[in-house]
Amino acid sequence: MKTTRIYLFLIALSLFLGACQPSKKSETTALNLSNSIKYAQGLSIQKGKGYSVVKISNPWPNAKETFTYILKEKNAIIPESLRKFTQIQVPVQTIVVTSTTHIPSLEMLGVEKTLAGFPQLDYISSTKVRALIDAHKIKELGTNQNLNTEALLDLQPDLIVGYGIDGVHPSLDILQKSGLKVMFNGDWNETTPLGKAEWIKFFGALYGKEKLAEQIFSTIEKSYLETLKKVQKTKIRPTVLAGALYENQWYLPHGNSWGSLFIKDAGAHYLWADSKGTGSLSLSFETVLEKAVHADFWIGPSQYTSLAEMQKDQPHYAEFKAFKNKQVYSYSNKKGATGGLIFYEWAPNRPDWVLQDMVKIFHPELMPNYEFHFFEQLK
Repeated sequence: MKTTRIYLFLIALSLFLGACQPSKKSETTALNLSNSIKYAQGLSIQKGKGYSVVKISNPWPNAKETFTYILKEKNAIIPESLRKFTQIQVPVQTIVVTSTTHIPSLEMLGVEKTLAGFPQLDYISSTKVRALIDAHKIKELGTNQNLNTEALLDLQPDLIVGYGIDGVHPSLDILQKSGLKVMFNGDWNETTPLGKAEWIKFFGALYGKEKLAEQIFSTIEKSYLETLKKVQKTKIRPTVLAGALYENQWYLPHGNSWGSLFIKDAGAHYLWADSKGTGSLSLSFETVLEKAVHADFWIGPSQYTSLAEMQKDQPHYAEFKAFKNKQVYSYSNKKGATGGLIFYEWAPNRPDWVLQDMVKIFHPELMPNYEFHFFEQLK
């Protein structure tokens, strides 16, 4: 249980704070294939005649390999220079994904019924996918760190979409050696809001729904940029604190992280915006209190669901101005039917909703009739 809690905490930080072979950069440039990706730093999709070349360059932090996959349509002829890479027949008919951040892409593309299995089903919040789970059409596959390889070999999905915290993934290695197709997905390792959301194009390519994926992303991008324009009209920049204590250390986003960029785009001043890095900071309580005691807002205080719960766990939280003024906002109260946090699942896929939520918090006058998707003010 402790391992699971630590794993979930790391995923929370990445969200608020974000058999294949190594490829060489020159392998596809000679084929004059153009990349359709605009924002995602770890994803490249190049379309050929009857096939796509997908490159994943950041499946986990500090990854030193780039992974190349060939998505092959029926009867397509693959250029000889690309035949050494893993080939995957598309459109995919059955799939296993391993992160809840993958679920919204399947749902938005209308292919959620192809989902054959998932590790730790209770974390899925999507009502459409939960209906399939209740109908026993999606198999429980253990945990992401320890996939049930026997169940997966019995299931024989067309593709397993995995991800890693680091370069060690023994379960996926076993599955690949057994003949199953595995692709890494690095959406969680993107550091920009639109960069994460653009990974819907990864799934669009798997299902031959590239145009639909492009349309969905363009809608998200337009919504995000339009909200950004609203914020640029105001000169008020309230100060913001984020995160909370975990085992005597206060974890909060670095200045170049996903969470920090949201706060900036929402027209507020994150107090650690000048820190260098894209992951999380680990500070003492005293250090945070000294700098943020007068912060106007407190965003994402771990998984607390009320001010009373926060104060009971750590009485010194009450020393912060934002706590005293009840300007503490969390996404932890909005859960799926079996307890999965909706924010974890949908926020990376709909950054426009996250931004709109934050603008509503920091500049409510700009969003007078807006209702929160994820956040709410703790009581």
